[in-house]
Amino acid sequence: MTKPLIEVKGLYKVFGSQPQKVLPRVKQGQSKDQILAETGHTVGLKEIDLHINKGEIFVIMGLSGSGKSTLIRHFNRLIEPSEGEIWVDGTDVMKLSQGQLQEFRRHKMSMVFQRFGLLPHRNVLDNVAYGLEIQGIEKAHRQKVAGEWLETVGLNGYAAQFPSQLSGGQQQRVGLARALATDAEILLMDEAFSALDPLIRSEMQDQLIELQSSLHKTIIFITHDLDEALRLGDRIAILKDGALVQQGTPDEILLHPADDYVEAFVKDVNRARALTVETVMKPPVSRITAETLGEALSQMKRLKDDYAYHVTEEGYQGVLTQEGLEQVNKSLHQQEISEEVYEDVPVVSPDTPIEQIVGDTIESDYSLPVVDDDGNLKGLVAAENVAEVFAEPESSDIEPTEAANEEEPEPKAS
Repeated sequence: MTKPLIEVKGLYKVFGSQPQKVLPRVKQGQSKDQILAETGHTVGLKEIDLHINKGEIFVIMGLSGSGKSTLIRHFNRLIEPSEGEIWVDGTDVMKLSQGQLQEFRRHKMSMVFQRFGLLPHRNVLDNVAYGLEIQGIEKAHRQKVAGEWLETVGLNGYAAQFPSQLSGGQQQRVGLARALATDAEILLMDEAFSALDPLIRSEMQDQLIELQSSLHKTIIFITHDLDEALRLGDRIAILKDGALVQQGTPDEILLHPADDYVEAFVKDVNRARALTVETVMKPPVSRITAETLGEALSQMKRLKDDYAYHVTEEGYQGVLTQEGLEQVNKSLHQQEISEEVYEDVPVVSPDTPIEQIVGDTIESDYSLPVVDDDGNLKGLVAAENVAEVFAEPESSDIEPTEAANEEEPEPKAS
């Protein structure tokens, strides 16, 4: 098994003047509110254990005050933990000296902020080149690299503009280009799109997905928005009051919420839109691999079903039925299987949203073949598989009532 790029083990953070005296209370299970009332200390994180794989978008989400922004600032030690380990690519981040930590921040991780974080007195090109300047890259080269990234994020021609002359979406594109220009392996994105209008936010999500398909960065993305988490995340971690409630793939979170708190998050999500065919497809059991019509009929008679999926070395070909093969004149049995024998059954892709195939599954007499871009038969999906997605979870006793659009308060580290 491949070792995770980032590992967090037993991470605690208590904000206040005497965190080490308060830490035993946290470990004993006292609540965040109780500790605050009795000691004046704020529990930021409580026993966080997680791993992040190389090249994935790992989303950390939760309501205001859940600890998500506190957690992301531990990866590059902008906040020092009260206890715990943080390993990045085999390096114990807690043991880095100040000089080593500075180099680590310059070369290993880049950060994209919610409020853009641009330098108002510098033009767009120099803002993008800023991280390279800090790295000591000479001017001509850093400006060349910055110009290339501006083009990549769709801002070609804006190099001489200043941040105040740009829209919010354009400013965030500058921030993203600046983070990418340093060529850091890990991208930290703290509520990076939450200050944008919904349409621009959606466009930025699209652009991030498109960029990631070619860059394969390791991205840690903070959000309070479940739809955004489901859209972007390869895996998702959900925090509540500084504790990790659940982590898993989007479909695991949606279909198997760990407790009432997570269930309250997911109950109003359009699961048919959020989940893909791959989530519900079943293995293709009945296959025909024959080349001729006679061989196909012979194989069909040995199957328990009266239809099967024809697969050759070139991949998926079509759906064959026993009735259709039996209607073929025996004199033609030595002929190769042709398109005329296949049933008219829609083919779907594994990453197609479920809501787009509901009608086809209902209208088809057969399970729909799920075929990837290379023509390989990956699975089957039928109406009963789709129906599972629409099953309502049990009602939740816990409602996320905090204002989800508020920024998470950042207590000052002492």
